[in-house]
Amino acid sequence: MFPALETELKQQTLPDPYEDFMYHHLQYYGYFKGPTCLSSTVHRQIEGVSRVPTEDSYFTSSRVGGKRGIIKELAATLQGPEDNTLLFESRFESGNLQKAVRVNTYEYELTLRTDLYTNKHTQWFYFRVQNTRKDVTYRFTIVNLLKPKSLYTIGMKPLMYSQLDASTHSIGWRREGNEIRYYRSNTADGPQPFYCLTWTMRFPHDQDTCFLAHFYPYTYTDLQCFLLSVANSPVQSQFCKLRTLCRSLAGNTVYLLTITNPARTPQEAAAKKAVVLTARVHPGESNGSWIMKGFLDFILSNSPDAQLLRDIFIFKVVPMLNPDGVIVGNYRCSLAGRDLNRHYKTTLKESFPCIWHTRNMIKRLLEEREVLLYCDFHGHSRKSNIFLYGCNNKDCKFWLHERVFPLMLSKNAPDKFSFHSCNFKVQKCKEGTGRVVMWRMGILNSYTMESTFGGSTLGNKRDTHFTPEDLKSLGYQVCDTLLDFCDPDRSKFMQCLAELKELLQQEIHKKFKELGQDMDLEGSWSDISLSDIESSTSGSDSSLSDGLPLHLLNTAHELNQEKKMYKKKKRKPLQSRKQRNKQYQKSNLMQESKLTEDAPEGAGFASTLQEQPAFFKNSENTSSSLMKNEKPRLNELNGRAKDTSLGPSKMTTLILTKNKERMQREKPGFTVSCSPKRNTNPSQEPAPDTKPNCSRNRYPATKGGRTTAVVYPSLHVYTYP
Repeated sequence: MFPALETELKQQTLPDPYEDFMYHHLQYYGYFKGPTCLSSTVHRQIEGVSRVPTEDSYFTSSRVGGKRGIIKELAATLQGPEDNTLLFESRFESGNLQKAVRVNTYEYELTLRTDLYTNKHTQWFYFRVQNTRKDVTYRFTIVNLLKPKSLYTIGMKPLMYSQLDASTHSIGWRREGNEIRYYRSNTADGPQPFYCLTWTMRFPHDQDTCFLAHFYPYTYTDLQCFLLSVANSPVQSQFCKLRTLCRSLAGNTVYLLTITNPARTPQEAAAKKAVVLTARVHPGESNGSWIMKGFLDFILSNSPDAQLLRDIFIFKVVPMLNPDGVIVGNYRCSLAGRDLNRHYKTTLKESFPCIWHTRNMIKRLLEEREVLLYCDFHGHSRKSNIFLYGCNNKDCKFWLHERVFPLMLSKNAPDKFSFHSCNFKVQKCKEGTGRVVMWRMGILNSYTMESTFGGSTLGNKRDTHFTPEDLKSLGYQVCDTLLDFCDPDRSKFMQCLAELKELLQQEIHKKFKELGQDMDLEGSWSDISLSDIESSTSGSDSSLSDGLPLHLLNTAHELNQEKKMYKKKKRKPLQSRKQRNKQYQKSNLMQESKLTEDAPEGAGFASTLQEQPAFFKNSENTSSSLMKNEKPRLNELNGRAKDTSLGPSKMTTLILTKNKERMQREKPGFTVSCSPKRNTNPSQEPAPDTKPNCSRNRYPATKGGRTTAVVYPSLHVYTYP
């Protein structure tokens, strides 16, 4: 047993958003189907602009070309030619490996780096191994995976690439590995358990340089090389226009391709429907790029079917939505530390530029023409085959129409595409996905295409791993299915629709049979909620939104604190006449109290109150008593007003006169009574020479020359015994 020799690549922390990341230098090796080389000259030629300025930009080392300079040496160095220690490296485009620990002569424990600015999403791995030995069995164990289920449990194998095999035999990536196990780890450092993937393998040559990966890599550089070939083609450049949709957080270009044959007339151009296709919103799902590559190869070809598709459609294609995540080797997130496929409703243009501009582009497109189909290409780590997620249509006129395209695709690719794995349920937790947002914007046929990391369980491909050629062939079949879907002869469409109704009827019978119930489906059964029949899509790789991007969390917290500080308490609206009357009585009570204190005749009474501090305490208690007994006093006052026919001025004069008379009868040495007494003699008239000291505008205005009956609450008048 050898002592553990830890070869640190770079310990992952959460650096400042403005910090350059040393280990994201992009190293290119220029070999067959491996990481490829793209000079800055080629980069400028594709973009048509000069190099992106670095001033005030984020994540500058996550840009193509990275941070120029020398990479630090590895922690482990060879002691001589007999030293058989493997040398690990992942500081190249799309690479992901945080550290390797040698626990035995030919056994290594590997730790993956989480997605930048997160503490999760460890799935994608891609690293280099040097100083290999032939005919020696090595064991590798990845110790910090987070998903409880994996295709590795049913036979999926990792991928290996040998430089010597590539240069001498033109052999690229291939599946390798034995004794593969996926299990829960016994050690858990945090709240979520870790899972381990372990396998054994033999390298084909001594002193070889090999690469290991979760799936066939497809890098941002691979995309740029492909787009460069299109831009340089005199034929393809006539019907494929390449432009910049936006810049990512790191300044990488997000490309938008518009593919269509030039129209002969404006009417013909306006009649064309649109198809929108996107890929790599999740950077570790490189299988989406291979399907996209197959689609682009076909639609840009000189095939008669491709020419027909370009005649009747305008294709809007975003081949790589998250170039930053692809470059740095993330599995799921962008450099904002968030899953972009949960933020299609975002208004944060600066934090999620790729998603914001994509949605805005589609919104403008919908204003110009009908968008027949939207599809976002993804990868799936727990299910086999290829399948679609769609959205159930609630319009009876188009009932089941959203399922026709997937069914047609399953007929065109029966050994790869599984219609029975498709799901059309719209869940609340998926409201921020591209599929649901585009559906709510009005695109009936809005899909997420999920492609397995493993292989097929269907037809001739059963129990085999998918290769890039298999995935590219599905891209061809997407084009073929589009032609069937839009065929003027609607016989195929109607045949699929009838088949769908029969399949659904069988599914409904099956569900009710499981529940032990019978149901008559002879009537109009199209009203049945399909969401109740289908299971949820929780088995997908989708995750809930993590909220705002990391660099805005502190700002959001500060704004919420300020809002709490300055937030005023909202008054509830008065909803009934009783409430309005009660509020009216309170306001008039305050006016009359002020009137009594300000009147000259009551000056003596006011001065007396100032000499009796104890009165204020009693007065407050009495005022609260008034509010509780307001209703009976209101009735009493109404009765008094009926008997005496007193107007507002006369009633006020009466109250003030009573106060004056009581003050004149005041005798020294008497104490104030805490019990309020009302004047209950309605027959007493006010003195003719008494005038109230108040303005008329304190009272409601008359309407139509007729005085409105005004209700005033009686005042507490304190008297002496």
